[in-house]
Amino acid sequence: MNGGSGTDGPLWQWEAGAIARAVRAGEVSAVEVVDRHLERIAVVNPQVNAVTQVLADTARARAAEIDRRRAAGADLGPLAGVPFTVKENIAIGGVPTTHGARWFRDATARADAPPVARLRAAGAIPIGHGNMPTLTLAGMHSRSELFGDTANPWDARVTPGGTSGGDGAAVATGMAPLGLGNDSGGSVRIPAAFCGVAGLKPTEGRFPADHRIGTEDPPLCAQTIPVDGPLARTVGDLWAAFEALAGPGADPRDPRAVPVPLERPEPAGGPVRVAVVADPGGRGVHPWAREAVEAAASYLSDAGYAVTEVPDVPMHDEALEAYGRMIMTEFGMTWPAVRRILGEGGHRYIEMSMARTPPVDLPEYLRLTGVRLTVRRAWAGFLAEYPLLLGPVFTRPPVEPGLESRDEEGHRTVTEAMRLCTVTSFAGVPAVAVPTGMRDGLPQGVQIVGRAFREDQCLTAAAVVEQRAGVITPIDPRP
Repeated sequence: MNGGSGTDGPLWQWEAGAIARAVRAGEVSAVEVVDRHLERIAVVNPQVNAVTQVLADTARARAAEIDRRRAAGADLGPLAGVPFTVKENIAIGGVPTTHGARWFRDATARADAPPVARLRAAGAIPIGHGNMPTLTLAGMHSRSELFGDTANPWDARVTPGGTSGGDGAAVATGMAPLGLGNDSGGSVRIPAAFCGVAGLKPTEGRFPADHRIGTEDPPLCAQTIPVDGPLARTVGDLWAAFEALAGPGADPRDPRAVPVPLERPEPAGGPVRVAVVADPGGRGVHPWAREAVEAAASYLSDAGYAVTEVPDVPMHDEALEAYGRMIMTEFGMTWPAVRRILGEGGHRYIEMSMARTPPVDLPEYLRLTGVRLTVRRAWAGFLAEYPLLLGPVFTRPPVEPGLESRDEEGHRTVTEAMRLCTVTSFAGVPAVAVPTGMRDGLPQGVQIVGRAFREDQCLTAAAVVEQRAGVITPIDPRP
């Protein structure tokens, strides 16, 4: 079935919001919700290999607790009984956080990571970990040393994307209505686009997070660029997850998180302006991607947005160059040790990245920290004039699994196609990926980028696109 929504069909097809409302009202039990999703996992996961560690016992126990609390008249939370998957590099207390690597297969987490804790506090239930590339470094395709390849449920001949590809495929096939991933250059948005679901990359500092491996904090870019974000089949469910993840108050594990209001009223003075860039950087765009951007632009224009095509995004080339050199410099400091952990072939993607943008010395790295601030300032000025930017998630159709690690040509093809994701991650701004429809049996999608801490504007515009394009998942996996 395509486009399940509301309370149509079996429970695994329901939207997260509908599940939570029904559980709170006592119309269905949380245990029943979990059992139906576990059954769905048992049926489809052997085909797509999206869920790596199925948490059947703990999920049922948590669901039974929710049902007892409902019977006692307790407040169950806005996501009561909603199952969600969690990327293999985000901690679930009592479960190994493997990062897809044999080296960490027994690295049991002592406690939930902050976003997992916040979703639990809202009543949601972790039901399994989602697959990803080993250490998130082995490429874009979700292939891990420990768990193997995740298949795109629309067509196994193309990648589901990554690095949150397991969660994207799980949500698309009804194994869970929500997924929790992270994004440092497209890792939520690309699997959302390739799997036909919606995904949110929040503003840097919007959600509390803890991306340590062990007890030591990572270096500067690894502290400031990666952000955790949700995936869902509908923008409404994405908004509900956004509210839960932002949550009230601070988390002492992440002093960077800022308690900014979730939404703000729009000032008077006319419709919201939307800049459209189908070919960021002018490096070429496939008709597939351009078609999706043009469709979304027409939907927004019809809804009353002031849509304007502009020549390019701010400091595109400078941002790409600085991002690559800063990240590769940080990787270079520990690369000999990390390379051993990545397993056979897992080193190829980063080594090709280092060859294209080699690590730099300390003076140059310090200069690049200034370039990043300049990029962020340029984007702030651009988004002050155009509060929203519409562009591609990926400038070509989904590619074959592992193309980015095959050879230099494949590496260049993939990294250039995801370039708007990379630039917006470096700028630290929020973005929502949303489907625009189907072509040749595969989903198409775009991203809507906004001003810092204006996820509300991105989500509102994405809902307009969704309303006109329709919801295309959950689906049964296809060969």
